[in-house]
Amino acid sequence: MPKDPDSNTPSTQTGSIKDLILEQEESASLIRNRSLLEPNEIVDEDRIVGRDFQLTEITQHLRVAINGERPPNLFLYGPSGTGKSLIINAVCQNILELCESRDIRFGVIHMNCQNVGTLGSAVYELARKVSNDAGVPVEVPEHGIPTKKKWRELYRLIDEHYDTVVFVLDELDMLVGRRDIDEPAFSRLLYQLSRAGSSDETRANVSVTAITNDATMMGNVGSRAVSSFTPEDVHFNDYDANQLREILYHRTDAFYEDALSDDVIPLAAAFAAQTHGDARKAIDLMRTAGSLAERQGADQVSENHVREAQDKVEKNRVLEVTRGISTQKKLCLLATAAVARQTGTGTAKSPNGYTVYQYLTDTLDVDQYHQETYVNKMKELTTYSLVESKRKSQGPHSGSYLEFSFGENPATILDTLREDSRFNDVHDDELRSVVKAQLRKESQ
Repeated sequence: MPKDPDSNTPSTQTGSIKDLILEQEESASLIRNRSLLEPNEIVDEDRIVGRDFQLTEITQHLRVAINGERPPNLFLYGPSGTGKSLIINAVCQNILELCESRDIRFGVIHMNCQNVGTLGSAVYELARKVSNDAGVPVEVPEHGIPTKKKWRELYRLIDEHYDTVVFVLDELDMLVGRRDIDEPAFSRLLYQLSRAGSSDETRANVSVTAITNDATMMGNVGSRAVSSFTPEDVHFNDYDANQLREILYHRTDAFYEDALSDDVIPLAAAFAAQTHGDARKAIDLMRTAGSLAERQGADQVSENHVREAQDKVEKNRVLEVTRGISTQKKLCLLATAAVARQTGTGTAKSPNGYTVYQYLTDTLDVDQYHQETYVNKMKELTTYSLVESKRKSQGPHSGSYLEFSFGENPATILDTLREDSRFNDVHDDELRSVVKAQLRKESQ
């Protein structure tokens, strides 16, 4: 048996790696179908729960494609994990099958914009996805040519392979582009795609579905793009705990019979309901809890496995978000989370957060920005669904402030941020004292 990696006793390999794999496979006796526990898996329509209105709306808008007509553009917005991608993918898949039966060349091109940096990169990525879907090569290079040539190549591919194509642009608000250009890249992309048919760039019907967690995104779209895009809006609200339970019950066949104790699904749904009613989190919790139970050799997934999975999933999500942000944003987040932890409500007022931010920058001897910059950086962090902000009034003669609330446990955010060695000089007992002093001062 392998020894604890922290042990001084050397481990002895008693079999081949293949034997080890087969042994682990044999012990994995709880999860039967892991694909059903993938949050982004396209599932059968009978597993879609709590989205009847949105499903009807999107179907009504896109169904015209089966008659060879151009579907309207769509704007799907709402918190993460509320079914936006799930519904549009399910509807488009069914339309694709119906179009095939009618000899209509219908295509769905899905692009997540989170990791696409510029307009030129976005256009080439769309051309690459079209070429992959059609099984043909892209005939222009990715780099070293003007974006205009990439557009021409995209239009050529569309014309040759589709009668109607729907571009699904997920997390579109993340496609900002170069900072020295006033209009964000997502606005210019919407403008070009939505006017493609009317400007004779392509003979195919082109429809655009923009997906975002940011309900205010359209406020940053330029006037020309707004005029040409003119989408049908479909709002996705939070799932409640009952809907989340129903979603999870519709995926219980991912596990073998009797592999789940009775309290697993209600607890996983309750945890997810605390975070914007996020179905992805609920499904991920089930998957993680099942994997933990299997690794521990348990006969059943229990409440304890869900709680352990909750801690792990929460920390992993915070780590994923914070890994790529600047040191200044980390300092703002650290300060605000420290206040939220102490208030016990998971919320922090911006003046209190800024005071703690000042303490942190003084302690670490780094640049200290004005309160307005601190507030702006915290507002930017709302894009990652880690924190939300709400303006509140202190009274008729005292002005207003922003109140920040956290979707995750502030203590988890603090623990994750403090894994950054740059914060080693920040001692938790001193940090708590500073926060307590600030809160006492405010209450006097």
